[in-house]
Parts: sequence; structure tokens; C-alpha cells
Amino acid sequence: MAEQKTKPTEQSVESFLDKITDETVRDDCSVLIRLMKKITGTPPKMWGPSIVGFGKYHYKYDSGHEGDSCITGFSPRKQNITLYLMGGLADHTDLLKKLGKHKTGKGCLYLKKLDDVDMDILEKLIKQSVEFMKKKYPST
Repeated sequence: MAEQKTKPTEQSVESFLDKITDETVRDDCSVLIRLMKKITGTPPKMWGPSIVGFGKYHYKYDSGHEGDSCITGFSPRKQNITLYLMGGLADHTDLLKKLGKHKTGKGCLYLKKLDDVDMDILEKLIKQSVEFMKKKYPST
């Protein structure tokens, strides 16, 4: 079985953020840290070289593959800030319509900057994702 690539590291979140050259992105990441910390009740931790994650859950697929992942998190990428909403986004079309400028993947929300979105709606999306994960994986 292949070793899990994205796992918690000892890298400092602060030093990771300090390397972000775009001040707006760095400021947005600081806002996301405060928001996700408030929602999850857990401090930020680096997962792999570029994901700031919060909380942890253990998954096991029918194939036998298992591992750990953060309950929610984000990564400042070249094109956008990627938010990882592990609960998925398919059931949240009403909230997504009200969010503002964004793109989505199955469990990812892509934002250029936080000024483009309604922060109350974003908070609701993150809360609902975290609540879903805590119900699905109660030992988290």
C-alpha cells in the first residue's frame, strides 16, 4: 500500500505564511486561519508542504486504503486560494449562489480573494462541512 502523501508536518504555519509574497493573499490566509480555528476549535497545522489544515479524521475505504486528513483547511495556490471542504459542496447550491465570485470542485472551493465573497456565507459553508465530517467520523 502506498504511503499517504499529505500528512501533518512540523513546519510552522507562520513561516509558511511569511513566504507568501502577495500581501492580499497573506492577509486573506490570516483571516481564514482565524475563521477555521473558531469553527473547528483546533489550531492550524501544516499538512504536507502547502496545506494549512484544522482538526483530523481517520478514513478507511472499502479498498482497504486508510489514512488521516484534516477536517478542513486551505492552500494559497498560484491561481487562487483553495479551501478544502471535506463534506463536499453538492448539497450547498443555495449557499453557493449567495457566496459571490468563486469556482468549485467536488470538495474544493476556489477563491481569488476574500473580498469577492460574502464572509457570512463562507462561514456557513465551512461550518456545515465541519459538522458533516464530525457526524460521519465521530471519533474526530
